[in-house]
Amino acid sequence: MALHQPLPATSALVRAADFTRGIALRVVDFARAWKHRRAMQVLTTFDDRMLRDIGLTRGDLRDAAAEPVWRDPTAVLVTRARERRFNRRPLWRPMAQSEHVKAPPLAPSVDEWSASFFPARSRYY
Repeated sequence: MALHQPLPATSALVRAADFTRGIALRVVDFARAWKHRRAMQVLTTFDDRMLRDIGLTRGDLRDAAAEPVWRDPTAVLVTRARERRFNRRPLWRPMAQSEHVKAPPLAPSVDEWSASFFPARSRYY
């Protein structure tokens, strides 16, 4: 009784095709990472205000550039920008009572002194 049966010839072809597909996918991933790394060089020309507008800092660019060459650096940048966006105070959050500021009135008040010297002045002008 044989414990091991020989594999059919088609399984060797399938394994060779899987191996080739794996190599092709790695080459495509490397090419994409290289393209994104070259595109990331444009971000290094931005000033700090422009980087802050898109949610990044110079440190984020340095961290992304420190990734290995075969890894996509934009994954680090996207993660950092999302973290900053998530941690911001939402605009829809109601303000606390201590945060409210009383606005000045739109119409100036008329005091007795100015009314005695300028009687023709309209109260709501």
